[in-house]
Formats: sequence, structure tokens, C-alpha cells
Amino acid sequence: MNISESYKEVLSNFNKPYVYHTWLGRLMDFVLGSIQGFHYSKYWRRRSYVIDSENKNSLLKLYYLYWIKKVDAKNHCSFGTSYNSGALFKTPPLLEHGPNGIIIGHDVIVGKNCSIFQQVTIAQGGVKIGNNVLIGAGAKILPGVTIGNNVKIGANAVVVEDIPDGATVVLQKARIIVK
Repeated sequence: MNISESYKEVLSNFNKPYVYHTWLGRLMDFVLGSIQGFHYSKYWRRRSYVIDSENKNSLLKLYYLYWIKKVDAKNHCSFGTSYNSGALFKTPPLLEHGPNGIIIGHDVIVGKNCSIFQQVTIAQGGVKIGNNVLIGAGAKILPGVTIGNNVKIGANAVVVEDIPDGATVVLQKARIIVK
């Protein structure tokens, strides 16, 4: 699967998280987005357009990138977005508390159905995160780490080594407590 195909998959999954597939959920997204300054589906749709190198409309891409950077600045976050490149999300992550303080490097790969809480930092440097991963508030993931599927990372954990599938990770020096 090349990058262009994966972004088409991302576009097809936009309204899948929790209530966004109903009219009430989309209305709630619009109202909360107007208050918070972060429209979930609009943000991820525009982000996937900016990152996809097959989209040739440079002016629209630059406008979307400007809009994304403005939203990022307001929410003190960054999802690794650049012109024609950036972090790869298989599906848009579930942001339990909005994008507040989330920093993600430009070359990070995040699997499907990931939940990311506030103040999480995922460093640039080849981090790979599997499917169905929950990343708790304030967690830090350092460069070169691979995280398996169905992993739970506790609040304020600092992940410095690879994590196998199905593990639960806690504490500042991450220790695997369930294997």
C-alpha cells in the first residue's frame, strides 16, 4: 500500500469515531468545534489533503496548511503536518480531550483506532505505533520506539524501548506490567 492509497483509506474513515456518523454527532462536532476552535473531521480531511503529494492544487494546499497551523497554534499542538509530508495516521486518532498540547513528530506512523489524551509527546525519529493503542495524558514516546497492537500506555509514562503487543506500560521509566 503506497502513501496515496493509505490517505484514500483515511478519507473513507472520517466519520467513523464514536458519534460522528449520525447527524446529531456532526452537529455536536460543529458546535463544539466553533467553541473550541477545533473541528475534528474538517481538520483531518484538510490535513490529509495537505500531506498527499498527488494533490496538485498548491494554492488550496497552502491555505489548508495555514488553517491547520493556525488551529495547532490555538490548541498548542502539532500533528506533524508539512507540505506534501507528515506523520501518517491510518485513521484519525480519537482525541479524548481535544488536541490540547499533543505534539507528534513528522515521521511517526500511527495505526488504526488509537486514542490519544492531552499533553502527549511523540518524538520524531521513526516511532511506529500499532492499532488500538491508548496513550494516556502526558505520556512521552522517544525516538526509534515501536509499539505493538492493543497496548495501553499510562499517564506520564516515558517510553524508551519497544513495547510488545497487548502490554500495559506505566511509570516514568516505562515498565511492562502485563505481557
